[in-house]
Amino acid sequence: MPSLCRDCLDRFDTGARCPTCGSPRVIAHDELFQLSIAHMDCDAFYASVEKRDNPELADKPLIIGGGRRGVVSTACYIARIRGVRSAMPMFQALKLCPEAVVIKPRMQVYADVSRQIRAMMQALTPAIEPLSLDEAFLDLTGTERLHGAPPAVMLAGLVRQMRSELGLTGSIGLSHNKFLAKIASDLDKPQGFSVIGAGETAGFLRDKPVSLIWGVGQSTRTALNAAGIRTFADLLRWEREDLSARFGAMGGRLWYLARGRDARRVSAHEPVKSISNETTFFEDTKDADILDGHLWRLSEKVADRAKAKEIAGRVVTLKLKRSDHSLITRRQALRDATQLADTLYRSARGLMDHLPKGAAYRLIGVGLSELGPEAGADRSGDLLDPQAVQRGKAEKATDLIRQKFGADAILKGRALR
Repeated sequence: MPSLCRDCLDRFDTGARCPTCGSPRVIAHDELFQLSIAHMDCDAFYASVEKRDNPELADKPLIIGGGRRGVVSTACYIARIRGVRSAMPMFQALKLCPEAVVIKPRMQVYADVSRQIRAMMQALTPAIEPLSLDEAFLDLTGTERLHGAPPAVMLAGLVRQMRSELGLTGSIGLSHNKFLAKIASDLDKPQGFSVIGAGETAGFLRDKPVSLIWGVGQSTRTALNAAGIRTFADLLRWEREDLSARFGAMGGRLWYLARGRDARRVSAHEPVKSISNETTFFEDTKDADILDGHLWRLSEKVADRAKAKEIAGRVVTLKLKRSDHSLITRRQALRDATQLADTLYRSARGLMDHLPKGAAYRLIGVGLSELGPEAGADRSGDLLDPQAVQRGKAEKATDLIRQKFGADAILKGRALR
């Protein structure tokens, strides 16, 4: 069986260890050197950057987030083992892991590191579709002649370069389409390299839960469960027309995905019309602190994706769903385009402050539209907020100092509370 050493990049036949360097980090698969669609996902990206910049945090549970926006943005794997998850209220996370160190996110630093990783990817292929600062699809079809090695070798080299030059790790999913590559990258995190070949697709998917499908959130899962659909095997029993009639456009997509089919191309140049992120709560909530915390986390995610795609937007959208499933949508046009989480949050928060107090919600979302190139974004500030430009400059200066001297070089008073 074709095999690859992920440390020295030697190619050989089946073996538990590399015959050249003796490493046990070997990936073997019948289609290993035939597949070319990949998904690369950095491992606990924000937390890994903080641990790299402050070695004293290396063996400690670390949570990124907190402050008055009391939810977890992300957590290192030590904290995850204790049950800490993204979007979890901070008080709950600290009950599970009271010894955790909590750090406010440094978005500009993460964006700078993301650009370094992107440059490494661009040396492999121009077909890169970023999803956020820390993950992207890559299409390496036809690059073997250029690089003198199959895509699997180049991808293993990419994460090796990330580790040696940036001190960060990532996980690779390799398959024959985007849908399966995304699934594969989550199979063996952190520092994983997983392959799903064409020949094994049907058998691999059959017993898996439909929650594996990227974009299927809590509300969609509830609707699928109500129809008796919990696994891919359940989906296979439905005709495409019936799925479409029951679930609309999503139903037709589910029919194809149940069979491991995904015709979407990895597109580096397809224009993006809007960026949004939302979350559905397991229980309706009217807790102002929880809603505010999620508003900040969602703003971070939207800003994260905007920076990864090097775009900015002029319209901020707030989306809420009441307990009776009715939707509330509010929009605000900005003076200048933005890609900053702080600007998104303040705009969305202002929209929310004009809504009736004490209402319970089951979903909250933040969006950014009227998108264009990032050049010229976030320059003039807000006439109603004359300190915005100064805050932005101070934040960037602080990020540079922390990047050079460590995460604790400068602390805001709010962080000490």
